[in-house]
Amino acid sequence: MRADNEPFGSLATGEPVYRISISGGGLRAHVLTWGAVIQDLRLQGHQAPLVLGFERLPDYLAHSSYFGATPGRNANRIGDGRFEIDGNAYQLELNEKGVTHLHGGSDGIAKRNWQIVEQSESHVLLRIVDPDGRAGYPGNCTITCRYRLSGEGTLSVLYETTSDAPTIANLCQHSYFNLDGRDDALAHDIMIAADHYLPVDGRLIPTGDIRAVDGTPFDLRTMTPMRRQSEAGGVTFDHNFCLAPERRAKTSVALARSINSGVSLEVRTTEPGVQFYTGSKLNVPVPGLEGRRYGPFAGFCLETQIWPDAVNHAGFPKAVLRPGETLRQETDYVFMKS
Repeated sequence: MRADNEPFGSLATGEPVYRISISGGGLRAHVLTWGAVIQDLRLQGHQAPLVLGFERLPDYLAHSSYFGATPGRNANRIGDGRFEIDGNAYQLELNEKGVTHLHGGSDGIAKRNWQIVEQSESHVLLRIVDPDGRAGYPGNCTITCRYRLSGEGTLSVLYETTSDAPTIANLCQHSYFNLDGRDDALAHDIMIAADHYLPVDGRLIPTGDIRAVDGTPFDLRTMTPMRRQSEAGGVTFDHNFCLAPERRAKTSVALARSINSGVSLEVRTTEPGVQFYTGSKLNVPVPGLEGRRYGPFAGFCLETQIWPDAVNHAGFPKAVLRPGETLRQETDYVFMKS
């Protein structure tokens, strides 16, 4: 381990958590071993942090809504926590209101310490093993996360997952972005290149429909003010936008821009879906980075991933990972300042 990795506190077990600094392409990032969290991200020429985060580990443990984390082994929601593979039924922990499995469970990989495998000035590679039976998942999963800063303002995220038994796997990067440092991100414009989205029920589980965005508030195919869509009477976004029927070559799929700062974020991904969440439920009782307060709409998420609850819907992209396969999920977050 490099000598410049900073201690960032300890878990209840006494296990130390480290903060890793990387830089490149006009970006600087701090990454935590706990949860593979992107704790802070800065763009040259722009003073405010680009992501929501905390200055202290206890605040992550007590108050984080997956800020900057890598949830899994299956990100997003599984209806009733149930699924079948090859005729075998599995029941996952119902960690969301006792009715839904969310983001891998109460002790998922977003809430555990990862190991540093390698690092350089511009990248870090982290690794964790998610054991057979944890939260009800079958198989031992080995997961790696690589963050690399390069090019012109590019944060590249690469997840690779293998398993020794058939299982479900789906990772995502769960940073909340704010491109101008204001109290909320409603003065942002957003574009998502999706012709369809997934309607959800009261538990935020997809109904199984794949609905066209035409004529609905979910038509974000041109730059649209986030304020207009998210304020009273509009849509409280926490939905999957359907980018493709299956994984494909990395493609530009979304663009966000602050009209105040001139900072923009382009998202390029291999993934067939992106969960757009506007942070409407945020109400964090402790200060974040630089003492900032995180209330409703303080940041927004663009979580590139397999569609939620895909294992329970025949028409959704493949969600099962088998021995001998490697699930490779890659996303670039590209920041620019005009």
